[in-house]
Parts: sequence; C-alpha cells; structure tokens
Amino acid sequence: MSSRPSALEAARCGGYSLIAGDIHPRRGCGGYPSATDSAKTMIGTGYENKALSEEEIGEIVARSLDGAGLDGKRVLVLIPDHTRTSPIPLMFRTVYNCLSERAAALDVMIALGTHQPMPDEHIYSHVGITAEEHERLYSKTRFFNHEWDKPDALAVVGGLTEDEVEQISGGLLRLSVEVAINKQVLDYDHLLVIGPVFPHEVAGFSGGSKYFFPGISGPEVLNFFHWLGALITNPEIIGHKWTPVRQVIERAAALIPVEKSLFCMVVSGNGLSGLYYGGPKDAWSAAADLSDKLHIVYREKPYHTVLSCAPKMYDDIWTAGKCMYKLEPVVADGGKLIIYARHITEISYTHGGVLDEIGYHTRDYFVKQWDKFKHYPWGVLAHSTHVRGIGTYENGVDKPRVEVILATRIPESRCRKINLGYIDIHDIRVEDYMDREDEGILYVQKAGETLYRLKNGKNKGV
Repeated sequence: MSSRPSALEAARCGGYSLIAGDIHPRRGCGGYPSATDSAKTMIGTGYENKALSEEEIGEIVARSLDGAGLDGKRVLVLIPDHTRTSPIPLMFRTVYNCLSERAAALDVMIALGTHQPMPDEHIYSHVGITAEEHERLYSKTRFFNHEWDKPDALAVVGGLTEDEVEQISGGLLRLSVEVAINKQVLDYDHLLVIGPVFPHEVAGFSGGSKYFFPGISGPEVLNFFHWLGALITNPEIIGHKWTPVRQVIERAAALIPVEKSLFCMVVSGNGLSGLYYGGPKDAWSAAADLSDKLHIVYREKPYHTVLSCAPKMYDDIWTAGKCMYKLEPVVADGGKLIIYARHITEISYTHGGVLDEIGYHTRDYFVKQWDKFKHYPWGVLAHSTHVRGIGTYENGVDKPRVEVILATRIPESRCRKINLGYIDIHDIRVEDYMDREDEGILYVQKAGETLYRLKNGKNKGV
C-alpha cells in the first residue's frame, strides 16, 4: 500500500464516527451501495423448505452452460477449499460432463485465499474422484492451488485510488491499494466460479466475487479490506449484503480482464436449497437473499454460555474463528463462548507466528496503538479482533465484551500467551450444555456457517 493511515485516520469518520469504541454510520452518510445490473441473465431457483433434486441441479447447470458461449474457450473453474460446506463433487462432475467436450481447456483452481495449499490426494477427495479416475475419466482437467504468497505467481491488474478508498470506506481510510491476482487466470478466456454463499464476518455474505478477492488475489488488497471490515466490526457487517467491503470486492473484480460467470450455491445440510447462475452480482445477490432466510436464526434472549462446536473441516483457529463470529450477537455481556474442537492443535498454519506476537485483542487495542501494529499484516489484525470480539481499550486495559475460551488440543500456555481462555478438552461434557437454553446455555453442534441473532434486533455488540 502506498501509505499507511495514522491511528486517528484508521478510525475517523466520513460516513462513520468512532463513539465509545464502536464505529457507527452517521446520519445522512448514504448507507451501503446498491447492486448494479449484470450483463448476464440469471438462471436458477431456490426453496426455503426443501432441497433441489440432483435432476434439478443438472437441469440448471446444463441450461446455464448451454447458453454461456463457452465452446472452444479456455475455462478456469474456481472452487473453495474444504473449509466450506458444499456439494463440490456433484457440481464438478456435472460441469465437467457439460463442458469437457466443448471447452478448449477446463481446469480447476482452489481459491484458497491465504489458506494452506491442498495436496493432490486432498483435492481428489474434495472433488469426489480418485487419482485413477482423474487419469481415466477427467483427464482434461488440471488442478491448481492459488499461491497468494508468491509474488512471481501474481499479476497486477489495477488498483483503487485514495479517493475511491475514502469514498467506499466512508472516510475511515485514505490510501491507494494495489490489486493483484493469480496470473494464471490471464491465460484463460472465462472464469467460472462454483461456490456457496453464507453470512460472512468481513464481507456480509460470502461467495460471488469473493472467490476472486481474496480467493485468488494478492495480499495487499485482501489485507486492506479485511481491516476495513474489522474497523466497521463483525456485528455491523455480518448478514448484510451491500457492505463497504463488498463494494471493494466488486470494484476489484471489475479490474480482471477476463469474462466471468458464477454458480452460487445455497447449502442446506448435505444438499442445495438454491442454485443460481449469472454474472458476478446478480447470481450472488439471489443466493444471498435465500441464505438470509436459511442461514440466519433468531433467538429471544442472549446466552451467558455458548458451546460452539467446530466441525472437522476447520483445521485451526484461523478457520474455526467462524464459531465465534456467527454467535457473537447472541452472547450476553460478560458471557463466555467456548470454541470446542478436539481435533484442532494449531492457531493458524499460515499466520501462527504473527498471532503469537500480537495475540487476540479488541479492535481499539490496535487502533489506539496504531504505530506499534500498523506494520503487521492487516488481515491478521482483522482476524485477531474478530475472534476477540467487540470491546474497549481504556487506560491500557483491553476489555472485551465476551470471554472467548478454547477447548482444543492447543496447550494452555499458548492460549494464555495469545490472550484467549483455556479449558481442558477432557473437562468438557457436551451433554452438560445440551437442552439448557432456558437456563441461558446454548449448544451449537456444528458452528461456523449459521448466523445467530436476537429477535428484538438488539444484537450484542451492535
């Protein structure tokens, strides 16, 4: 980034004001941006009360790709890694069967963001094939991992100016941002995204153009918009469509000089309740509307204790942090949220060293000591504040609203070092937390994708 804002610039108001440790929209600031029309006609359907059949999914995919004009073109398919619930094997087979004899190339890239690369055997499992089947049945496709941390693997496609950043952020930040992307995409005629949509702590809802940024982007732009999201805070952003971060993502995606289309999935259980195809905004918008109905649940009152169980698809706290993000709004002031994961042994396989240095803190801990922390990757700072949650930093004391406790295989000494609580996993009896909502105790068996809110709208932290 060409310049770093001061601590005051990092939290000052254009459209927002910093009040008592929270950034609030100012009246008359204009709110969030609206969707713009896409050149593609959206195809798809969704249900609130049932799943799509495989026949319906196949019909939507076939109808969409028949009219996509991909004959003779080099197509790169972007898919998520294993940290997102979605029927990738079904979608991979269906798309391959539709395009393998029509497209000049049909390759797949794992849109990792900054996650760890997937070995070949994990990729095969992820797409539902074996190495032998790859060679025999799916030989047209090559598989790639995104390489966000290798400058030689990236190409600059443009940037955001200081004026653009100031306008999008409502005056929170003023700096220019370089926009780089995996340079392999420039070897293709069409980018086809296949990915799910869920409520998201940084963007509002995941999916859509997020598979470009941060999915296959360079570090500068992803660090920038993650910190922008952290300044606005998770409770203000999560579950809202047209956020400032989403506007950054869409503007960056518009800089990629390759044609794009998307299959946006709305997952329910192991199947799909919705599947939409179209341009980067319209298909995603339809999916986000259905996700809003299916992936957000409402509770009458907050809970003093939440046992948030991380599924095995989350390998570390970097990914299992979603077990906090999605439940923060329903934890009572002074309550505790326990991230329970018997399989997790690491804070972050990618960023653990940085997190050992900075720890987990509220946003204002960093904002009010900006000169000390501004040189760390902003995306890591954002993760730290999102996991620690809303709070204040006054007179040198960091006061989070919620106590976040790890019940994992990470040693107690390391948990204390990074400023998180600790419970020995052997002391957790899941049955002690079940069916006790009337007592203020919430048990969530598979946390991380469903957002919990309070019915009265007075969500904690907002």
